[in-house]
Amino acid sequence: MNSTVIELIEASASRLADAGVAFGHGTDNAFDEAAWLVLWQLRLPIDDIDDAADRPVSPADAARVAVLIDTRIDTRKPAAYLTKEAWLQGVSFYVDERAIVPRSFIAELLADGSIDHWLGEHTLQVLDLCTGNGSLAVLAAMTYPDVQVTAADISTEALEVAAINVARHQLDGRITLVESDGLSALPGPWDLILCNPPYVNTGSMAALPAEYLAEPSLALAGGNDGMDFVRSLLRAAPAVMNETAVLVLEIGNERDHFETAFPTLEAIWLETAAGEDQVMLLTRDAIARANAGSPASTL
Repeated sequence: MNSTVIELIEASASRLADAGVAFGHGTDNAFDEAAWLVLWQLRLPIDDIDDAADRPVSPADAARVAVLIDTRIDTRKPAAYLTKEAWLQGVSFYVDERAIVPRSFIAELLADGSIDHWLGEHTLQVLDLCTGNGSLAVLAAMTYPDVQVTAADISTEALEVAAINVARHQLDGRITLVESDGLSALPGPWDLILCNPPYVNTGSMAALPAEYLAEPSLALAGGNDGMDFVRSLLRAAPAVMNETAVLVLEIGNERDHFETAFPTLEAIWLETAAGEDQVMLLTRDAIARANAGSPASTL
């Protein structure tokens, strides 16, 4: 007997919930995760459940869906690694285990123009540092058609994935991929730096669900207080930024650790769907002032 798409989604959602899988890699609940996997496996548009809801599903196709749900439960891999696709601001990106699943809130700020006040005709050279699969670099190039974007990462494997996305969106002429440990191979000068760095503190890393541990730890772990990479970034940033340049920095749930580490740094916190404590904007002058007034051991 055939089931319908919506019945299959609801049954799959129950299985995911009962298995206690963790979400956060594109969805935040069992129903949405099930819808993603079911529609993808059935080769149906993943953004139109209503249109597909009453469509009959053959026993053979239902069995294929069940195998995918089994895999999601048994491996605890994020759904994006199973489908090899992730979506950010409505744009499709290839992803696999070589790069973190894209979910940066900086994508929202690019889409809604939240940082445009600090940009202008002078904004020509954009750096996406810790680019991962290249999604923010692609979105920046799409948002600002007059800029050149450099997408940099310490991981050569992540850059291989980024290259797939740059080619997929036909942006080879505007996005350059560079292997770099922090800013070491990126002299600039930059007009805008976007950075979603590794910032998870040691305690939080130890408590992460298996889905997050399936991602490259290099892209997550930020040391004891989560600020190891951020310290080196802020020490080096002013020297590679133009005078009017800004840095848009994501630090997730680490605001307390950030403010403890950089008590004199004047940050402009930006509102995202997750609140006003996940992403900040820093001017070059603010970073330079904090550097000048802080012991080398703290900044």
